[in-house]
Amino acid sequence: MDLDEPAKAEILGGLRRLPPHTEVPEALARLGGSEMTVAALTNSTLEVAREQIAWSGLDRHLDAVHSADAVRRLKPAPEPYLSALEALAVAPQEAWMVAAHDWDLQGAAAVGLRPAYVARPGQLFAPPDLLPAVNGPDLDAVVEQILAAA
Repeated sequence: MDLDEPAKAEILGGLRRLPPHTEVPEALARLGGSEMTVAALTNSTLEVAREQIAWSGLDRHLDAVHSADAVRRLKPAPEPYLSALEALAVAPQEAWMVAAHDWDLQGAAAVGLRPAYVARPGQLFAPPDLLPAVNGPDLDAVVEQILAAA
């Protein structure tokens, strides 16, 4: 589909202003209240990610924001995960990757991160035999399990 510049700007502007799920701010605050470093890793550009995170108010709960764009490889390739781990000075086995996408968690697990699945309505983890042990219907449930495992 051909879009003119104003239509493109409207779509991209909407993506930068997506609201978080209702439980996310409190769940991230709980993680931040622990001794864990809380960071985001996205396939979006750093500019878009930072704008969206700031607009949503989640920036106050994050220690860092990382983009796959920095290594010119998109997740689930290993480079984005490894780059974020290196920047955070964290070993893979000490880090959790929390996501609502099976492909993202499988990519993270392949480099040694501990996967945690947020099973949002309508999502199915495939293949089901690879469903992470830490999983729940929302971020609150997943954070509770992560904190219990720490």
